[in-house]
Amino acid sequence: MSNFNEHALEMSIMELFKDEGYTYINGESINRDISDVLLADDLKKYLFERYSADGITDNEINGIIMNLRSISGTIYEANKAVYKLICDGFILNREDRSQKDLFINLIDYETPENNNFKIVNQFEIEGMNNQTRIPDAIIFINGIPVVVFEFKSAVKENTTIMDAYKQLTVRYKRDIPELFKYNAFVVISDGANNKYGSFFSLYDFFYSWRKVNSEDKELDGINSLMTMVKGLFRKDRLLSVIKDFIYFPDNSDKDLKLVCRYPQFFAATKLYENIKAHMRPNGDGKGGTYFGATGCGKSYTMLFLTRMIMKSSFFESPTIIIITDRTDLDDQLSKQFINSKQYIGDNTVKSIESRENLRAELQGRESGGVYITTIQKFTEDLEILTDRTNVICISDEAHRSQINLDQKVRITDSGVEKTYGFAKYLHDSLPNATYVGFTGTPVDKTIEVFGGVVDSYTMTESVRDGITVNLVYDGRAARVTLDQERVRRIEEYYRLCETEGANEHQIEESKKAVANMDAIIGDPNRLQAVAEDFIKHYETRVAEGASVAGKAMFVCSNRYIAYTLLTIISKLRPEWTEKKTFT
Repeated sequence: MSNFNEHALEMSIMELFKDEGYTYINGESINRDISDVLLADDLKKYLFERYSADGITDNEINGIIMNLRSISGTIYEANKAVYKLICDGFILNREDRSQKDLFINLIDYETPENNNFKIVNQFEIEGMNNQTRIPDAIIFINGIPVVVFEFKSAVKENTTIMDAYKQLTVRYKRDIPELFKYNAFVVISDGANNKYGSFFSLYDFFYSWRKVNSEDKELDGINSLMTMVKGLFRKDRLLSVIKDFIYFPDNSDKDLKLVCRYPQFFAATKLYENIKAHMRPNGDGKGGTYFGATGCGKSYTMLFLTRMIMKSSFFESPTIIIITDRTDLDDQLSKQFINSKQYIGDNTVKSIESRENLRAELQGRESGGVYITTIQKFTEDLEILTDRTNVICISDEAHRSQINLDQKVRITDSGVEKTYGFAKYLHDSLPNATYVGFTGTPVDKTIEVFGGVVDSYTMTESVRDGITVNLVYDGRAARVTLDQERVRRIEEYYRLCETEGANEHQIEESKKAVANMDAIIGDPNRLQAVAEDFIKHYETRVAEGASVAGKAMFVCSNRYIAYTLLTIISKLRPEWTEKKTFT
């Protein structure tokens, strides 16, 4: 093990990439200017072979490379600009103006084998102030450095992959920023721990790629190196991630760039294929259900899926309608999607205020457009919004109001009243749409409306991946001395609870009983005891294991009780709730 140093790890990883069909080259053998981070000859060769039938000239190819090199600004601004060219392509104005403009793709996403995949180590780069750095490994596609690796030895004391992260994001950022102008993402590894993430992300947002395929079991340790290479860096998989699964917002007050996690990739790609198979008019319109645990990033999965659909020639620019069942979700998704027009590839991304507003948007529109709205806007209006088949509805929280298609019958003074839920009116308004459901709690009705579960990501998996904090229930009972009157009221409360409310009188009495229970639960003496008991219990647990990290959550019966309890805890431990400034 003493011989398993960073160089041994580096060469082992080179072998893994060779098994995946990458060409391995030692950077010392490449004839180049050490300040140049592009393999210009590779890019020229690719462009000539790809566009030779269009008569592309040497001058035009040199002009493309010169334009890439000349993109400037902060590292973030330059990376965003270059990345858009890499992912979406661009129009080349021909040297001979009599010729038709040529659309250029720097990477052939349709046919992976048309690209030149290389993994290179010992690639010395001279950067700022004549500083030289040698990244442990770089993946080049057609001469463009899209992935940078940094390794640390797992057997070296006092060294972790956090040191690899700092090497990339501090030293390399300072000394060789030009390299990261072209970067898709970076990888940090010690062999046993292997993570990837955006160059602009905090360390906490680096994750492992723990499966080769979605149905596989997650793997850790040295096996996670294998799953990353075979899962993330399989040629077609890497191209897919680069093209559709790396996100820049249109505008941001910070350097925000997100790279998908493996469950988001699998969910979006499987839903995409399922929508293709079930889309009307040839399919049944049931695009599938995604079962994703709370906190697994469903909103970004929706965004990735939306881009894939809008950029696909198969769907021919469909209209996508995002449906939520809560105003707060609607606001969140609206802000996210409206700030993602460039990423989605459609300038018409709007939040819908009313059914009439949506009708006006869809009237006369044959394609395109992304609209975000709430299910509650679909009420008893029998007029069809559109009967087009190239409409895809993506429903968030697809287990509540978004599945109530059944008729409801109620006896009123004027007779029998028949009504339907919001979902029925939605489906009647868009009769030929294809429906996709996202939910954290699928039920039978969800499957009936949206189709079978296409992919799932459970809370257990999310906790193992470090995405969601494990939820542990630790029951505590604060001993409170109650007077006999309060004991009597508790007994009365439980007596009332034995009888189910079957009429208005019993329901009203039940409400009074609950109000009495709130008075008992919210008794100041009881809340004082609960606060003191929690503080003692929490501080004891922390003292027993200083390495334990996590969060504590209180569930209270109403807001007043919650606020009162917080106030008591704040008085007992003011340092827990005082505002802190972090730099």
